[in-house]
Amino acid sequence: MRSLEQAIREAAQSLGFVLTGFARIARLDDREEFFRRWLEDGRAGEMAWLAREPERRLDPRRLDPRLRSVISLAFPYTPPVPPRLDWRTELRGRIAAYALGPDYHDTMLQMARRLAARLVELRPGARTRIYVDTGPVFEREWAAAARLGWFGRNTNLINVHHGSYFFLAEIFTDVEFPSAIAPYRDHCGKCRRCLELCPTGALADGLLIDSRRCISYLTIEHRGSIPTELRPGLGNWIFGCDICQEVCPWNRDDGAAPANAELMPSLPELMDLDETGFRRRFGKTAIARARRRGLLRNAAVALGNSGNPAAVPVLAKSLANDPEPIVRAHAAWALGQIADGAAARELKRAIAREPDPEVMREIQQALG
Repeated sequence: MRSLEQAIREAAQSLGFVLTGFARIARLDDREEFFRRWLEDGRAGEMAWLAREPERRLDPRRLDPRLRSVISLAFPYTPPVPPRLDWRTELRGRIAAYALGPDYHDTMLQMARRLAARLVELRPGARTRIYVDTGPVFEREWAAAARLGWFGRNTNLINVHHGSYFFLAEIFTDVEFPSAIAPYRDHCGKCRRCLELCPTGALADGLLIDSRRCISYLTIEHRGSIPTELRPGLGNWIFGCDICQEVCPWNRDDGAAPANAELMPSLPELMDLDETGFRRRFGKTAIARARRRGLLRNAAVALGNSGNPAAVPVLAKSLANDPEPIVRAHAAWALGQIADGAAARELKRAIAREPDPEVMREIQQALG
């Protein structure tokens, strides 16, 4: 006779989850000091919600004292490869592979709900709470406790068979499941490629990531001006970053991944989007989180990093007409990076009409 655990594993597999694990709920005492210091050091950046009610993150029973176990789930995605082209010549941005297509939160939430419903069928009256990158939950910690993988030096959860290209979901329940017998062994060895190849130096020994320097954070969660000294490191990344995963040996490149031009959208086309056009193109995708002003801010930085004079008319139009000061400010910086006669003329023209002091500061620095 199948156990309840085996029945849930089979149901999860039939839904498309490639990894399923179980852990008994207990307070995560071993993460408390690490998390506290990480917050105190300011590594969370502007993500203030991470500091709210830390006890709920450390002990899910604060969400519901009846909870006894967590079912951790991994859903894979196959990252396509970008087309082979010179992004500086073609003026193309780059987005993280996970952001292609419909928002993964919605897809996985539906799948996890179906699995939770199956649990209730098998154990009538069972209580469940579902999380997909939402709520005060330490997803990676519970996935590690359920033996789905180990913490890599890039701070992602890594599995020897699936690398790190998967999303996580959790079903907390009052049903008692047995915990994994032993932790997943660390397989990073002496490899330090992710630390050494991060363009902005966001990763450090000790499984530390400084969000304030992370390209994914800067292009998605950060709402203000991107620090000037970090802008060149963004290259042409305009939403997220895959570098620390691409260089990981456990994410094997077998040459079978398809090329997808959507990974490298036209930067001039993005800079021309108004609010309606942005919602129409990205409203149901993960990219919507950056909002129009954030995405166009990032696109302006990428255009500046291209060093291509062909970007000057695009940037000049944004500097003159974009309703968002943050977009105009980064367009001014980008013109300064191109630094040819046409760029300088557009910057000088903008001085007479620009009302925003932050944008004016960027213009003056670009001319200087």
